[in-house]
Amino acid sequence: IMPTCLLEMTPIITEPNTETKGARRLHVSAAFNAKPKVAMSRFEPGTSISYEKLHENIDIVRKRLNRPLTLSEKIVYGHLDDPVGQDIARGRTYLRLRPDRVAMQDATAQMAMLQFISSGLPKVAVPSTIHCDHLIEAQIGGVEDLKRAKEVNQEVYNFLATAGAKYGVGFWKPGSGIIHQIILENYAYPGVLLIGTDSHTPNGGGLGSICIGVGGADAVDVMAGIPWELKCPNVIGVKLTGSLSGWTSPKDVILKVAGILTVKGGTGAIVEYHGPGVDSISCTGMATICNMGAEIGATTSVFPYNHRMKTYLNKTGRADIAALADEHKDDLVPDKGCKYDHVIEINLSELKPHINGPFTPDLAHPVSEIGAVAEKNGWPLEVKVGLIGSCTNSSYEDMGRAASLAKQALDKGLKCKAAFTVTPGSEQIRATIERDGFSKILRDVGGVVLANACGPCIGQWDRKDVKMGEKNTIVTSYNRNFTSRNDANPATHAFVTSPEIVTALAIAGTLKFDPETDYLTAANGEKFKLEPPNGDELPARDFDPGQDTYQHPPAESGSVMVDVSPTSTRLQLLEPFDKWNGKDLEDLQVLIKVKGKCTTDHISAAGPWLKFRGHLDNISNNMLIGAINIENDAVNKIKNRLTGEYGGVPDVARHYKANGLSWVVVGDDNYGEGSSREHAALEPRHLGGRVILVKSFARIHGTLRDYRSEKLLFTQWSSIRANSPSSLLFPTFFFSVLFSFFSPHCHSVLFSETNLKKQGMLPLTFADPTDYDKIRPDDKISITGLATFAPGKPLKGVVKHGDGSQDIINLNHTFNENQVEWFHAGSALNRMKELQ
Repeated sequence: IMPTCLLEMTPIITEPNTETKGARRLHVSAAFNAKPKVAMSRFEPGTSISYEKLHENIDIVRKRLNRPLTLSEKIVYGHLDDPVGQDIARGRTYLRLRPDRVAMQDATAQMAMLQFISSGLPKVAVPSTIHCDHLIEAQIGGVEDLKRAKEVNQEVYNFLATAGAKYGVGFWKPGSGIIHQIILENYAYPGVLLIGTDSHTPNGGGLGSICIGVGGADAVDVMAGIPWELKCPNVIGVKLTGSLSGWTSPKDVILKVAGILTVKGGTGAIVEYHGPGVDSISCTGMATICNMGAEIGATTSVFPYNHRMKTYLNKTGRADIAALADEHKDDLVPDKGCKYDHVIEINLSELKPHINGPFTPDLAHPVSEIGAVAEKNGWPLEVKVGLIGSCTNSSYEDMGRAASLAKQALDKGLKCKAAFTVTPGSEQIRATIERDGFSKILRDVGGVVLANACGPCIGQWDRKDVKMGEKNTIVTSYNRNFTSRNDANPATHAFVTSPEIVTALAIAGTLKFDPETDYLTAANGEKFKLEPPNGDELPARDFDPGQDTYQHPPAESGSVMVDVSPTSTRLQLLEPFDKWNGKDLEDLQVLIKVKGKCTTDHISAAGPWLKFRGHLDNISNNMLIGAINIENDAVNKIKNRLTGEYGGVPDVARHYKANGLSWVVVGDDNYGEGSSREHAALEPRHLGGRVILVKSFARIHGTLRDYRSEKLLFTQWSSIRANSPSSLLFPTFFFSVLFSFFSPHCHSVLFSETNLKKQGMLPLTFADPTDYDKIRPDDKISITGLATFAPGKPLKGVVKHGDGSQDIINLNHTFNENQVEWFHAGSALNRMKELQ
């Protein structure tokens, strides 16, 4: 039945005159507006995708800039709060954006929701979800580990579930799967702008989305309906030609790119893949590439909309979104003639399987060469454990290709020589690969199917097969391989590669095996080669959704109670930080002068500390316990200038705070590389810190590690236990406290500066980096010029030495006008309340 407006307009459009042309336009507009709205997801029928608004903004900006736009620019600029007046300059200006939605994993959601509760707002302003994936430790197997996690984390899960219900946030229960897989299956779509409180949020770029990892305070801004700031990103183009085949997989694309750009190469940029080779990659394969783009420091990564994405949308029950995207395809691909800041070209037909590591994800090797390289460097050749899955590589296609290799081995009477684990990315993937027989094959070859969760990828692995400090090799299909990340053992040599190569190496049991050329020995003594892996992109019988693990927020939530016990050790309501008193910061005591690397894991470790993510005071007991003190080359051992005694960093900070002494941390280059951990900003503020003064802040998260620093930390780890009042919190897998959970959050200013600014801290850099050498561990520093604190105006530092001498140094900052207001108010959250 035609809408009334169309029936009324139809006779008019047959008239061939000027009036008719206007009527025809009205007719088309009426027809367009009469189309049913398409919901953003099946869980949110009251929402709708607005490609019209996206197109309108793109059109405005394209005319203003008078040039073709990249896809990244189209989606980002298409979400500008003010497309007419916004100053736009790649790599220079700050953009004020209106993201479409927010996603939070359970470890970071705790603090994000606590901050949102503190805002006093009744409901979130944009669709938002919480995903329980980080708190499930791999020990025995999926069923047992999930049951244990529900018991151990009941208080946190209850808080997140009730907070979600109270404030209109969807809640994915433990066992649902990894946040990024859930987003790809349900929430990502071409052209969406999504922010997530996890570093691998860019995974959604495989579905043509701009998905950016942020800190919890950024998520609160968006959930509160406040424009979100992002420094206008540069755009790196990766042109793909040829096509994937044989042993080469989508993972090899990003392993190759990481080797080219290194962990710093994507800084401040969106990586945009394009070219004829794109069509040879599945949608989930594109997601793999975007996911690990976090390791090159990119803001995010994205692919243009194509038929592979359409197929995936159709298979995941979103044919209506696919049809709508088809209608708006011109806005979901780059303009012809658009310019990139830098272009890399990769011929997929010539690309060989790669394996990267150890200790850094950008140390790239062809698989054919890794055995010889390992021998030369003294890396253990025996593969102790192969681990497939994680948010990077847990798709149906990944599992099918791995199972195809496992089946070949079983047919020859072989099982894996190495231990072998399998992590499904979601309940839907778990149920489907169980139904289709992949799980049985992988178990039969020696695999253990773990829970649908992050598990060993983030250090949630109670590993028992090697002793702490024992040199060994593992291979994973994960995204990161920093020292101690997976198992807390600094002597573990971790390599990242594709699920196919992991499976082959687990079967062979050695790095000195090239599946393209080398032979295995069957149970009957026969020599044979593995055939290249094969697997369907998507299940022929559609997906099995498995158990229903989603909790809808109720329509009426007035009666929902969010319970946070005052005696809880895991959750704590937040108190507002104090406002700036209008004066210069005088005589700040140097708490610690950090030597060398100082990542977010050094500042606020993960591992066993994950349990305290919702309790600011308790988690502050890990502040800077991994940082190297330049005074004595020790970790977590600094001198208390008030007592003359040595103590742990958090203990001395607490003593200073109790005695009214504010303090400053002095750091080296690239301070704050690592994950989205805003706790690395909250903890210093909570314990009395006011300034972080460094040579430079990390513009990425995850950089090439200094192996000598790792060795030093390994030799010093016992001193942390000896000097920490919280040593009882450290289980056998202690070192995950220091290094697990590395990431580029990959919005390029995740921790380093923005998170500090949001908590009312002053992140400052030496105008002359050599001034770092002027600071002594017992100095006091005054920050002057705050009465006229303004964007682009440097501050002064008066360094007061113990011998009575002084140095005056110039200090730079990157505050904009809004961020200066955060400082004046004491935090971004305080400023939000002032504006209500």
